[in-house]
Amino acid sequence: MSHTTVAVIGCGTIASSAHIRAYAGNPDARIKYFCDIVKEKAEKAAAEYGSGEAIEDYRIILNDPEVEAVSICTPNHLHASISIECMRAGKHVLCEKPAARTYAEALEMQKVQHETGRTLNIGVVNRFNASVNRIKELIENGELGELYHVYVSFRAQRSIPGLGGAFTTKAIAGGGALIDWGVHFLDIVMYCAGDPKPLTVSGQTYCKLGKDIPNYTYLNMWAGPPKNSGTYDVDDFVTGMIRTEGPSISLNGAWAQNIGVDEMFIDFLGDKAGIRLQYGADFKLYGARDGMLLETSVKVPADDMFQNEINRFLECIRTGEKLPSHIDTVILSSQIIQAIYDSSDKRAEITLS
Repeated sequence: MSHTTVAVIGCGTIASSAHIRAYAGNPDARIKYFCDIVKEKAEKAAAEYGSGEAIEDYRIILNDPEVEAVSICTPNHLHASISIECMRAGKHVLCEKPAARTYAEALEMQKVQHETGRTLNIGVVNRFNASVNRIKELIENGELGELYHVYVSFRAQRSIPGLGGAFTTKAIAGGGALIDWGVHFLDIVMYCAGDPKPLTVSGQTYCKLGKDIPNYTYLNMWAGPPKNSGTYDVDDFVTGMIRTEGPSISLNGAWAQNIGVDEMFIDFLGDKAGIRLQYGADFKLYGARDGMLLETSVKVPADDMFQNEINRFLECIRTGEKLPSHIDTVILSSQIIQAIYDSSDKRAEITLS
């Protein structure tokens, strides 16, 4: 079998820790280009991979017919434009989450995918996580009975990433805690619930704790240190309620809150049983039988969800299989996130068509 020739655009944390490592772990992949506007990052990635060319201009990739597939690991504001250019140049695309800054941008990406017929998968990597897939199976097999509500919590004390930088600049990131963390949690819910159509959305976001950048107190900061003269115009807290054709969903999320307990979990509430998934870890199943309340701790053998994601991406290029991470499915999360932001701005519930 011939190798699939790949390029990676954006050589920051997610590229080096996940995409590049996973391509290296797949014998059918060969990375030809490492691209970053900061060439030192591209050179470092190429050196760690052991081969490949470090470049600054992604148009070199567009013009190279040997490149079949591209991972896009850039800041959010470049996701849509680069994905679209790659597909129009005949490349298959795996674009990191979120699909785009806005629902409108995600819709344009979907439109071009349909026009070109190229693969466009989004990096909702939890769809390739063993624990998440076990929960999906339990729900589909009726173990929970009717899944009527899901509660989502992604709350941390003071965890704003790179305060004043790209993560906290709306023009670049599209938003804060909701679009950065919430996209993963919402996507798990949608996936496990069978990707139900959203009907109405009500939400409120807050930009509070990071506004005074020089006086923001924190224990640690990834993507830091703070830029005191930078921008902070995104949400550090969000609350929301979504009605779907399946279960209702409620959420509370915080990059930063004045409560010193991190709560990162999802509760799936059924009329026969319930599940609490600790994000990125194991889950517990709660139920009742013969007058007894039961609590079962479930440990699923660990696997590498990023490796699974890359393996499936490369396979679907060859087979034409439509993965659960395809833009046609994942765009529902973009629609919900956009509606939460719109609801917050209008201070009113949004009805989706």
